Amino acid sequence: MGALMESDSADSVELVARARAGDSAARNELFARHRGRLRRMVELRLDRRLAGRVDPSDVIQDGLADAAAKLPGYLADPKVPLFLWLRLVVGERLLKAHRTHLGTRMRDAAVEVSLYRDALPAASSAALAAQLLGKFTSPTQAAVRAELMLRVQEAVNALDPLDREIIALRSFEELSRAEAAAALGIEEGAAAKRYIRAIKRLKDALGAAPGGKTD
Repeated sequence: MGALMESDSADSVELVARARAGDSAARNELFARHRGRLRRMVELRLDRRLAGRVDPSDVIQDGLADAAAKLPGYLADPKVPLFLWLRLVVGERLLKAHRTHLGTRMRDAAVEVSLYRDALPAASSAALAAQLLGKFTSPTQAAVRAELMLRVQEAVNALDPLDREIIALRSFEELSRAEAAAALGIEEGAAAKRYIRAIKRLKDALGAAPGGKTD
């Protein structure tokens, strides 16, 4: 029970109690509160080869349907906070979509960022680079931006897999420090240090490129 309560507000605790009693409205409200963050996860990790073929909204809808069926079992013995559990259930749906549409092509070491643990699909270096450019650079001309994109992708690929993953979790999925540490199975302090170090390396790489800035 502790894992559930650590990351949920008093208001959520009441919703959880109602959901445990079979209140579908309370269950739907709990799920709705996490839909935005779940969408960020799906959009970051959806393989770009599936653009136009797989709708993130459909992945989330199917994943939450799975979660609704599995919720009684989770609530009986929650070992992780609710959002992290929902993230894994929706992530399983995303992984299934990748397998269905890509098969043996789904793992390409040249374009994917390896996950440190769990079964979620990897975020592509291109997706991470695009997000980083949005966060740390000024608008630039198309040619300069394209060149910068390649440099950022190279910087992302040069990072340790755990550093790449913690950037994805903290900067783009917007997990808290505690949530990111729990998702990776490492100490919170270690997660914080890795995040700061990885972001500094990437910002330094951006600052050294045309049109980049480090502030």
